[in-house]
Amino acid sequence: METIRLVPAVFDISFDRESTGNEKYEREYITLESDDDAMTHWFRNANSRGETGDTDPVVLNFMLELYRKLDRIEQLLTQNTPHREPLGYKGKIESIGFDHFKLNEPMLSSGEKYYGRLELPTYPKREIALYFEAVDTDVAKIARIHSRDEDEWGTYMRSRERAMIRHLKGNE
Repeated sequence: METIRLVPAVFDISFDRESTGNEKYEREYITLESDDDAMTHWFRNANSRGETGDTDPVVLNFMLELYRKLDRIEQLLTQNTPHREPLGYKGKIESIGFDHFKLNEPMLSSGEKYYGRLELPTYPKREIALYFEAVDTDVAKIARIHSRDEDEWGTYMRSRERAMIRHLKGNE
């Protein structure tokens, strides 16, 4: 078995065997890739046309996140939250690598394929859909993830790794 480099990172994941509902999971996977709100869509278009050049990017990102929070509050009040397929298992990820993650308890069947969903603890928070295969009962290899989510996953993994190195240097 190849050597897998993992760094501590704790967050929740929901998942189910891929064969359980392949079509509905695939629809959700595709939907989560393009699940941008109207303001994010507007911002991307304005940014690509160069209309945001005179605006402070930090303030603009802050305003976009504030809009998203208001939108989520409105969805909760109107009970109009986006539909997510129910997934059969809930677990906790204890460590991550670029292509792998490890659960805090054995919940997987080795060689089995799964569909999962998690909320990456970054700013802004991102809901990520992914397909993965169990390498062991508690270790999984990511098989399929959207490119934008893969970038965020890698960035988060590197930030956790830097935090771990700083912590180890502080203890010397």
